Amino acid sequence: MTKKTSENQTVEEREGFVEGEGYPNCEGEPCANMAEEESGDADTVAEEQPAEPKAEEIDWKDRYIRLQAEFDNFRKRTLREKMALIESGGSDVWKAVLPVLDDMERAIAASEKSEDINALREGEKLIYNKFVDIMRQKSVVEIEALDVEFNPDLHEAVARFAAGEEKSGKVIDVVQRGYKQGEQVLRYAKVVVGE
Repeated sequence: MTKKTSENQTVEEREGFVEGEGYPNCEGEPCANMAEEESGDADTVAEEQPAEPKAEEIDWKDRYIRLQAEFDNFRKRTLREKMALIESGGSDVWKAVLPVLDDMERAIAASEKSEDINALREGEKLIYNKFVDIMRQKSVVEIEALDVEFNPDLHEAVARFAAGEEKSGKVIDVVQRGYKQGEQVLRYAKVVVGE
């Protein structure tokens, strides 16, 4: 082994290495000796114990575990809140409809005792108007269909009927009314379309 000094640095050259290359010139025993020397160095490195975790690492690990638990609790809480919202979401609508049910029960009881057909019809109209008013309060409105252009986003065609040139592509009859709440269609209007 020889030492060279260049620009205040000491460089050791091992015998058997070709200068400028990283591989030894293995002709004979020097390669075997070098392999033994290098393997001895590797054993001492493997025998070293890993360093003990520092206080900062322990602190970060603790913060990570707490944050993970906090997120898990948040996820469970929001899931419970969503379930409660779904279960109670329709309760205000049903509370608004219950008085209409009471009126219908009273109308049925009155129709069994009364012979005045006009009074019964008037009572039915009042109940109907009350129900429509409740729907309007909940933003549920009827989809306009009769004599308008057929719109597949709002209407469901159940039949086509020859109706002349001026009614072609328009709704000529409504089989079942459709309703929407805001922009969301609750039920499509079933219609007959003119050809």
